[in-house]
Amino acid sequence: MAKSSIKDMTQGNPTKLIIGFAFPMLLGYLFQQFYSMVDTIIVGKWLGVSSLAAVGSTGSINFMIIGFCMGVCSGFAIPVAQKFGSKDYHALRKFVANSVWVSVVFAAVMTVVVCLFCMDILRVMKTPSDIIQEAYDYIFVIFLGIPVTYLYNLLAGIIRALGDSKTPVYFLILSSVINIVLDIVSIGVLHMGVAGPAWATVISQGASGLLCLFYMIKKFEILHIQKDEWAYDGSYVKTLCGMGVPMGLQYSITAIGSVLLQVAVNGLGSLAVAAITAGNKISMFFCCPYDALGGTMATYAGQNVGAKKIDRIHQGIKAATVIGVVYSVAAFVIFTIFGKQMALLFLEADEVEVISQVHMFLIITSAAYILLTIVNVFRFCIQGMGYSAFAILAGVCEMVGRTIVGFGLVPVFGYVAACFASPVAWVLADAFLIPAYFSCIKKLKKMFNEDA
Repeated sequence: MAKSSIKDMTQGNPTKLIIGFAFPMLLGYLFQQFYSMVDTIIVGKWLGVSSLAAVGSTGSINFMIIGFCMGVCSGFAIPVAQKFGSKDYHALRKFVANSVWVSVVFAAVMTVVVCLFCMDILRVMKTPSDIIQEAYDYIFVIFLGIPVTYLYNLLAGIIRALGDSKTPVYFLILSSVINIVLDIVSIGVLHMGVAGPAWATVISQGASGLLCLFYMIKKFEILHIQKDEWAYDGSYVKTLCGMGVPMGLQYSITAIGSVLLQVAVNGLGSLAVAAITAGNKISMFFCCPYDALGGTMATYAGQNVGAKKIDRIHQGIKAATVIGVVYSVAAFVIFTIFGKQMALLFLEADEVEVISQVHMFLIITSAAYILLTIVNVFRFCIQGMGYSAFAILAGVCEMVGRTIVGFGLVPVFGYVAACFASPVAWVLADAFLIPAYFSCIKKLKKMFNEDA
C-alpha cells in the first residue's frame, strides 16, 4: 500500500503532524508561485510595463475560473480523506473513480465556454484598450489548459488525502524547472510574447499531472480500482458535487469580488494595474504558508471526522492558528523593510512611482495577514469536516468586501483604497467563519452521539 507514503493524522501530536504535513505542501505552493512569479518577472523585464499590466489585468478572472477548478478538486478529495480515516477502502476507490468522471465533464464544458467568451469577459472588465489584445493572448491559452489543471489538482488532492503531502511537491518542483526553461525559450528565442509564458504554464502543469498519475498507478495499491468500482454511481457523484462544487464556487465567488475590484483598478490606468500586479505576485508568494496550513487542515479534519475524533480537530485549529500568527508578524516586518527591493524584481529602478505603490500595497496587505490565517485555517477545517456549503458564504463575505472597496472607495480615494480590499474582505469572512466553525462542531457531536 506504499505505507511509507501514507500518513494517518488521527493519532499523534497535532502540532507536529500539521507542521510535518504542511511543510512539503508549502514547498509545493512556493514553487508554484515561484514559476508564476518568474512568468511575471520575465514579462515585466523583457516585454515592458504594458505587457506586465496586460498579464496582471487577467489575474482576477484567471483566479475565478482556475480557482473553481482547484476548489472542486479539493472538495472531491474530502470524501477520500474521510473514507481513509474510517478505513473503508472500497468506498474510497469508488469516490476516486466517480471523481474522475465528474472532472472530465467539468473540464470539457468549462474549457469550451470560457474560451468562447474570453474576449467578451475582458471587455466587460473594461481592460484598457492599449493592453487588451495582449491580455487576451495570455488568458486564452491559460483557459485552454483547464483540463490539465483538473488533472494535476485532482490527482494531487487524492494523494494528499491519503496523508502523502510530499510526492505532489516533487513533481511540482520538476514542472517549475520546465516552466522556467519554457518561459525563457518562448520569449527570448521564439519571440511568442505574453502567450509564451501561458503555454509554459500549461505544459509544465500537464507534466506534473501525468507524473502524479504514473506514481499513483505504481505506488498505491489502495487506489487500484476494480472494474465494478469504475461504474458511475449517482449517490457518490451527489456527495462529490456536494463537497466539490461549493468549494469551487467559494473560490469563484471570492474571485468575483476580485474581478469587480480589478474593474475599478483598471479605471486608474495601466501604471496602477502594473503596481497591483507586482504587489499581488509578491504577496501571493508570501501567502503560500496560509495555503499550506489550509490544505493541511482539510486533510487533518477530514481524517479525524472519519475517525470521529472531534477533540483532535479543536487541537489542530489552535496549533495551526498559532503557527500562522507567528508567521504573519514576520512577514509584515519583512515587507516593511524590504518591500521596495522586492518590487525591483518586476520593475526597472526608474519606475519610482510604481515601486512606491507596490511597497504601500505590501505593507497594508501584510498588516492584515493574521486575519488571513483565520480565514484559511477555519475555512479549510470546515470543508474537511464536510460542510463545504459554508465555504460559499465565506466567499460571499469576501466578495462583498472587495466590491464595497472597488465601487465605493476606489473611485473616491484611488489607489490607496485598492490596497485595503483584501483586509476588508478577510474581516468580513472571519466574522462569518468563526461562529460557523463552532456550529459545525456542534452538528458533528450531535451526529456522532446519535450514531453511538
